[in-house]
Amino acid sequence: MITLKNVTLRRGTKVVLDSVSTTINPGENVGLVGRNGAGKSSLFALLSGKLHEDGGDFHIPSSWRMAEVAQNMPETDQSATDFVLEGDTRLAEVQQQLAEAEASDDGMAIAHAYSDLHDAGAHDAVARAQALILGLGFRVSELDNPVNSFSGGWRMRLQLARALMCPSDLLLLDEPTNHLDLDALVWLEAWLKRYAGTMIVISHDREFLDAITNVTLQIQQGELNRYGGNYSKFEELRAQQLELQQASFAKQQEKMAHLQKFIDRFKAKASKAKQAQSRVKQLERMEKIGPVLAEAEFTFEFKEPANLPNPMLAISDASFGYVDEEGTPTTILSGVNRSVLAGQRIGILGANGQGKSTLVKTIARTMKALGGSITEGKGLNIGYFAQQELDVLRPAENPLEHMIRLAKELGPDAKQPSREQDLRSYLGSFNFTGDMVKQAVGTMSGGEKARLVLAMIVWQRPNLLLLDEPTNHLDLATREALAMALNDFDGTVMLVSHDRALLRSVCEDFWMVGRGVVGPFDGDLDDYQRYLLEESRRLREEARQAEQEDLAASKASATAPLAAPAAAASAAPAPASVPEAAPQGDQREMRKQAAQSRQALAEKTRPLKKELEQIDKRLAALAAERAQLETRLAQPLPPAEIADCGKRLKAGNDETAQLEERWLEISSALEEISAAALGRRCKTL
Repeated sequence: MITLKNVTLRRGTKVVLDSVSTTINPGENVGLVGRNGAGKSSLFALLSGKLHEDGGDFHIPSSWRMAEVAQNMPETDQSATDFVLEGDTRLAEVQQQLAEAEASDDGMAIAHAYSDLHDAGAHDAVARAQALILGLGFRVSELDNPVNSFSGGWRMRLQLARALMCPSDLLLLDEPTNHLDLDALVWLEAWLKRYAGTMIVISHDREFLDAITNVTLQIQQGELNRYGGNYSKFEELRAQQLELQQASFAKQQEKMAHLQKFIDRFKAKASKAKQAQSRVKQLERMEKIGPVLAEAEFTFEFKEPANLPNPMLAISDASFGYVDEEGTPTTILSGVNRSVLAGQRIGILGANGQGKSTLVKTIARTMKALGGSITEGKGLNIGYFAQQELDVLRPAENPLEHMIRLAKELGPDAKQPSREQDLRSYLGSFNFTGDMVKQAVGTMSGGEKARLVLAMIVWQRPNLLLLDEPTNHLDLATREALAMALNDFDGTVMLVSHDRALLRSVCEDFWMVGRGVVGPFDGDLDDYQRYLLEESRRLREEARQAEQEDLAASKASATAPLAAPAAAASAAPAPASVPEAAPQGDQREMRKQAAQSRQALAEKTRPLKKELEQIDKRLAALAAERAQLETRLAQPLPPAEIADCGKRLKAGNDETAQLEERWLEISSALEEISAAALGRRCKTL
């Protein structure tokens, strides 16, 4: 188990953990929660060995294998499959041991290595790696693409898949859902439910935490508190605890006031001095209960729109997609006919890569429709939250400069006070106080950037909100503030999000984007989750079928040279190759020559074909012997037998390699003989 006893942890001068104690038992799935900056990532660094405690005792079993998602962006030409496969450190270690054993011709080591390979799951490692990649949203056609060919968010998905590929006793996941769409999130949730080790997860997704955790650790003001249960249970227990603490505090304050009143009344009287002194000591010894100090909650609201056109917009027979640098259009969605009404709350659903962001960007006017029409209502004012905050932010500018530029761009259309002091006060309402209004956006955290984008949208008083994954990097409290603000908003909302709690609380209608079309989705989010899991299974089945087809094709191409001579020989006397005007005597002579050619060809190829048959039989026998030896090695054996099995495996592998090389030589020779014979017949004809 993992134990922390009176542990103190500092980052610079800041005390992150102040004499905290807790225990994490094997097999527990722990949700680590707290406000941004509370110290969650610092605790992860302690667990992974990147930081050391400044005081107290920290213990983690030395035998535990640990897996975590690397935060660096991978830069490699490896294929996606190979990159994820390397995450299986145990398999890589055993493969290295086997190579060393074979190089030294150590039979005992070879036997142990083969046994370990079997235990490490070498037989299905590629399939496991590809199942992870597909589950996280990649297409079958992308399995062999270089890692460098993917964008940043997709590379981070590969880092996640690589971490999941690693066999581990402790799995550390820091915001694993940030780069995922809802389809990939649902798949990840199902995968983590089956994880057998100890797992600690930092996440701001309420439903994700509820689904996969059974213990909650809260970091708050240097304290680390453990609660049994998932996030919803934690909230319930936390509320009860705060209520009890407040009641106990009030009761203690009443008792202290009573004691102080007695002291003040009788301390000057000699007859009561002893009793008064006793109460003074009682008051001093009393362990003080602190009052409930609620953290300042972040709240905001969308201003009432100046007008509400109805419908907001109408899409007629439209095609959505993009145009590449050469001007070639690529259609992603076609035949789109939808209307958006005033006050609607629309959740946009769809598996990854189906065109959700393309739809939103086109409505937001950042992309042009490839065909059809989008008719906007008079006075339509769009507030657009891009999936990547930096799409609309300038890293070198500070929040105040962003607001000043926005006010200048809107000019007379600005519906808010735009003096610098007004803008400073407005930014303060979004927790950009003091020097933060002058801090470069590029140095801010993801949550701070998201808050700035929200501030800029709210200031414009839109009547249509287009939100593409607005909760990335937002903590739970800010997500709840966003949900409350959206529910109080009088305008129209179109929302793409993997946060199911936000979708459930805000959206009333759902659109499904998939397979090139946009249509209504009549079910609820539970129905949609079932659909996503079915799609994930379908993709994995496609990958398996593709792998089997590739294997069958490779076998067919390997055996093709054997079939070529017979095919060539049987094709030689075809009547179509004989000129129609040839005399009958010539035809008899040609048939005689063809028969002689076939006989000569058969005599020349017969010994080669016979040798091929013998090689095929021997290869089959060697494969059966190898399977038998690996099965024996999976069982407890005396050392002498283990060494013997290892040597036999090595000898069998060497013989297999030699036979396969000879098989290729004979196949090439047969192909050359057949081609030469066919060429001679063509000349004769």
